[in-house]
Amino acid sequence: MNNELNSVKQSAIETIVEQALREGYLTPAMEVEVGRICDSNAELSVEEYMALDRLMGALLTGEVVAIPRKQFINVMEELVLDYAIRRLAELEGAGTSLNLSDITAYALNRLPPLYATTQEGAFYQRERAAKSCIT
Repeated sequence: MNNELNSVKQSAIETIVEQALREGYLTPAMEVEVGRICDSNAELSVEEYMALDRLMGALLTGEVVAIPRKQFINVMEELVLDYAIRRLAELEGAGTSLNLSDITAYALNRLPPLYATTQEGAFYQRERAAKSCIT
């Protein structure tokens, strides 16, 4: 069973590297998946190291370009999550058990997004939210 898991992880890393080499870019999702595999595996195989070495070489030469993570945030997400955590803490004291993710997603689907690209923009969006919809 352990060998099967290692084989799956090995092929996953190699598959991601081959995809990056073929397409010419490494997405944040691909990067996260490689990191997750590396973090969950105490020891990588020679083939995995070789695949990662090929990827690093391609990144250094520009053959593969790393797509940056998003450069913006939805301030509404942090506001809703903060509010939901506070409310759930109050309710759990009364013996109620609710799902934080479900509550947050439900609220976010009914509220306008408030995107920002800078700290100043995020501050402005927080102020805007405080005046209009979240207390």
